[in-house]
Amino acid sequence: MKLYYKAGACSLSPHIALREAGIAFEMEAVDLPTKKTETGIDFLTINPKGYIPALVLDDGTVLTEGVSIVLYIASLVPEKKLAPAAGSMGYAKLVEWLIFIATEMHKSAGGLFNPAFPDEAKTVIKGLLTRRLDFADKALGAGPFLMGETFTVADGYLFTVLLWLPRLGIELAPWPHLAAFFARVLQRPTVQAAMTAEKLI
Repeated sequence: MKLYYKAGACSLSPHIALREAGIAFEMEAVDLPTKKTETGIDFLTINPKGYIPALVLDDGTVLTEGVSIVLYIASLVPEKKLAPAAGSMGYAKLVEWLIFIATEMHKSAGGLFNPAFPDEAKTVIKGLLTRRLDFADKALGAGPFLMGETFTVADGYLFTVLLWLPRLGIELAPWPHLAAFFARVLQRPTVQAAMTAEKLI
């Protein structure tokens, strides 16, 4: 497998999932403005959508959406319990969290990085994101993880989004459960390995 990524971006979520799964994989960075990979490949020939992450499987199949990628990774190693069994209520709850993180948190936070957004729009988005953080903090409670005692692919995704917040001028202090969750996940060896590989630490 090969993961196409940008350091610190949403591709960190499947990167963490791959390391949690213990699956052998390669990595190749993508320069998103030029759509060139670090080896000079036109990234649009891999993912015509033009954004990361993209996971190329050994048979050449390409997966391109983060939620799809992490669910696929989890399905390869059911013994690691990165996702509950497909068809169970736990699985439905995991997908619910992944969709919430993707649509309500990732997209809001990601939009704040866009320099073309006017300040008025950013104020509205920050307000929306604050309410989503309020919900996540309350729902997480003491945790330790979103699904209870077991780390899942949703936790890697939430961690990735929370990692962006200081760069957006948002500190986690108002959300103590999320702050404790972030610190807890940060200490996982797989997360440390992923962040070291992406030169984030």
